[in-house]
Amino acid sequence: MRLLITGGAGFIGSNLALLARAAGHDVVVLDDLSTGYRDNVPAEVEFVEASLLDADALNQAVSGADSIIHLAALGSVPRSIADPMRSHDVNVNGTLGVLEAARANDVSHLVMASSSSVYGKNPALPKHEREWVRPMSPYAVTKLTGEQYVLAYQETFGIQSLAFRFFNVYGPRQRPGHAYAAVIPVFMDALLKGEPLPVNGTGEQSRDFTFVDTVCRVLLRAAENKTSHDEPVNLAFGTNTSLLTLIEKLRELTGIDPAVEHREPRRGDVPHSQADNASLRALFPDVEPVELTDGLAKTWEWLSEWQRVQ
Repeated sequence: MRLLITGGAGFIGSNLALLARAAGHDVVVLDDLSTGYRDNVPAEVEFVEASLLDADALNQAVSGADSIIHLAALGSVPRSIADPMRSHDVNVNGTLGVLEAARANDVSHLVMASSSSVYGKNPALPKHEREWVRPMSPYAVTKLTGEQYVLAYQETFGIQSLAFRFFNVYGPRQRPGHAYAAVIPVFMDALLKGEPLPVNGTGEQSRDFTFVDTVCRVLLRAAENKTSHDEPVNLAFGTNTSLLTLIEKLRELTGIDPAVEHREPRRGDVPHSQADNASLRALFPDVEPVELTDGLAKTWEWLSEWQRVQ
């Protein structure tokens, strides 16, 4: 199988590229390195350094693909609040460009990464795909728009597709040290440096943390089997962990008792997140999640070594 991964130099994409290569697939990565890293891309992978908005480069990357896994995006709620137009251009127009390139090159299957942030103000737990959505940030709007384009192209043009709503993916290769870093690498980085853990708000906000290896196994299985579904699918396993509980788990894992620095809540952040995973289980019944404790241990091992060699 020839697999195109957009955003394949990023955290999830690079883990997926390694997994797909280990499974014997030909892999093409398209990434402009605006948030990804060239050294994340395995040497044996074909690399196209270009933006989603570069139609010629996109067509070059898409040509000959059996499936596309579209991960490229400008992530982060705060980033989208700082520059809504840029997030819209990349996340909406970029997704539309990928769909048009797939259509022009007769690629029959596409998987897209959407986000649990689309649920927004809906307080229901767990979040079911048929629940109402009310995005709270420009980022969430772009993800909702992108997934709806994917489903519309499935209906209109017959592109087999799957729009996954990711829930707080974490694991090795997720780097700290930038303004939009995710909470787990931020906390671990602070622990390694002996600094207080920055908590936005009370710390009672909760997340459905999902280990990257589990996510990548599902993504690759979807591409290999050309799995399609006519509604969005939550890609998480129904856990619900508060940030205060996460801190306690990190304390137990590392033996470090950190200080906690509470900050103002961030605009656009969803207070609680937990997936209903019935649709995921129906489509991928054999996939078992990595437990949070085990995933944190693997992430801590990777990040400790990464910090050591920096």
